[in-house]
Amino acid sequence: MRSIFYLQRNDRNAIIVILMIIAIICSLIIFIGGEDDGSSYGAADSTLTKHPERVDKEHPLYYKVDEEIHEVFAFDPNTADSTDLLRLGLQEWQVRNIYRYRAKGGIYRRPEDFARLYGLTKKQYETLRPYIIIGEDYRPAADYYGQQKDYAYSRQAREEGKTEKGQATGEKGEEKIYSYPQKLKAGEHVSLNSADTTELKKIPGIGSAYSRAIVRYRERLGGYVNANQLLEIEGFPEEALSFMQVEKDKITKLKINKLTMSQLRRHPYLNFYQARDICDYRRLHGPIKSLQQLSLLKTFPPAQIERLEPYVSYE
Repeated sequence: MRSIFYLQRNDRNAIIVILMIIAIICSLIIFIGGEDDGSSYGAADSTLTKHPERVDKEHPLYYKVDEEIHEVFAFDPNTADSTDLLRLGLQEWQVRNIYRYRAKGGIYRRPEDFARLYGLTKKQYETLRPYIIIGEDYRPAADYYGQQKDYAYSRQAREEGKTEKGQATGEKGEEKIYSYPQKLKAGEHVSLNSADTTELKKIPGIGSAYSRAIVRYRERLGGYVNANQLLEIEGFPEEALSFMQVEKDKITKLKINKLTMSQLRRHPYLNFYQARDICDYRRLHGPIKSLQQLSLLKTFPPAQIERLEPYVSYE
């Protein structure tokens, strides 16, 4: 048995050499990797400092807070949605405070106003400060027309490819101009079943992500019968519901007696089993004249029937 585990001297020396080589390689990987991380973060910091307006949310950079890495990109605190604010490293309760502030008519007119956000640390604010871009609709008129004429190009200057100072600018030299929609005031509304994404983004708290989600869900449903249906969209801000109005005459209904099982199950309120039971019921009992006929089926509890009723046609 002892001879099985016995290694000759040459074999032992070879194993020791191999272990030493592995240890050296591991040390080099750790050392070089640490240097690369530092240099990449340094390069990122340099880019952010010099050209923060060029960093958008499609190509964000990163910063570290309490050992957590967060994204950083240009944003307007008056229009950014919860998804973007969370990506920037804000806590959920901070995002809710921003939404409440905007729902009450509050406006961030200068980047410095964002520093008043409760719980925002000095380090976070100093990191985010260069990327706070206040839209033209929210800036004080005195700033835009008086003291800071260089804030944006005039339309004529942009067409000519020149700045207001008269300096020619090429494609690389032209700065990015941010334009944000004017937000609705308290008491104003948009039609939930006909508004496009541009109109929806006028609602306080609604940005590009939520406006697209509203339209997509509307198309899948066939229209909204109640603004509270928007809460079925993950993370949707409840404060935005007060700016919605619903036109129920624009609902596209399901022809429950004519659609196939695959067509029925495309509706968000019908799953595979419910669509199958509808088709089986039609086959066995003939056309459905009321959803109450399905109430004896386990797949159609009262709450499900009530939710589906506005979308059903018995033609």
